[in-house]
Amino acid sequence: MKAVTRAALAIGITKGIDYVANRGKDPAKMTAEERKLAQKAKHDTRKMVKRARQAARISRRIR
Repeated sequence: MKAVTRAALAIGITKGIDYVANRGKDPAKMTAEERKLAQKAKHDTRKMVKRARQAARISRRIR
């Protein structure tokens, strides 16, 4: 059950990051500059998610 929940959460986070980075637009309808900005936003957001997970892991160890 935990594995299914974790997998669903991972998919949801990925879809959410993509949606927010693209601002709800279809990448095919974006200009080249918009696609570049969306790609950078995805990259930066994924880095922040990685850091948040690391912080959560460390805080669990400290408790």
